[in-house]
Amino acid sequence: MTQTLPPRIQLMLVDDHSLFRRGLKALLQQDERFEVVCEAADVGEALRCVAQQRPDLILLDNHLPGVRGVDGVAALKDAAPGTRILMLTVSENENDLAAALQAGADGYLLKTVESDQLCDAIVKVLDGESVVSPAMMGKLFSMFRSQPAADTSPMAVSALVPVSEPKADPGIDKLSAREREILVLIARGGSNKQIARDLDIAETTVKIHVQHILRKLNLSSRVQAAVYAAGHGLG
Repeated sequence: MTQTLPPRIQLMLVDDHSLFRRGLKALLQQDERFEVVCEAADVGEALRCVAQQRPDLILLDNHLPGVRGVDGVAALKDAAPGTRILMLTVSENENDLAAALQAGADGYLLKTVESDQLCDAIVKVLDGESVVSPAMMGKLFSMFRSQPAADTSPMAVSALVPVSEPKADPGIDKLSAREREILVLIARGGSNKQIARDLDIAETTVKIHVQHILRKLNLSSRVQAAVYAAGHGLG
């Protein structure tokens, strides 16, 4: 009996360097889970492509001609709401990171990432997790902690946490003891699998707890949860 293989994850690459796109495409397609269905050199071309192909995930550079990648995230999300966006860039600027996450990007990786880590990150994002390069997560936390409590400017990382949630009232009391424990581990960068192993519980149970944490704290992603925890002295 012939075994039916699962459908490949369809990817779109957005980068203005054709040589880099060619190499990245060859690298990704060595993994039988992935198929690159579209390439673009700028946001305008990406918008036309995403409307036609509806890829599962976009790997988006920031330094593009015309509109920057972080400034094109919202438009790409509007054009294909179900498509995930993973920034893949050389930009280590924390403002770019904050802008990307505020606009709806599902992750932010530096181009120095190892190939196997990139492939794992793609799968994690499609599984509902948010991924950020460890070096950038540290900058995000530092930037968040340096913001005055009243600072709600668009470029402030504190804007990643809803401004309706006052700093003096973190909402931690809404969480169960187990949910608080998991929030701390999220702040330390733990994946669902790592948290499940650390707490000796099922990974599906961790996912349910994470959903409850996000709902109770009025957050929309693991990155926001991590920033929230860091800003309130957890982790």
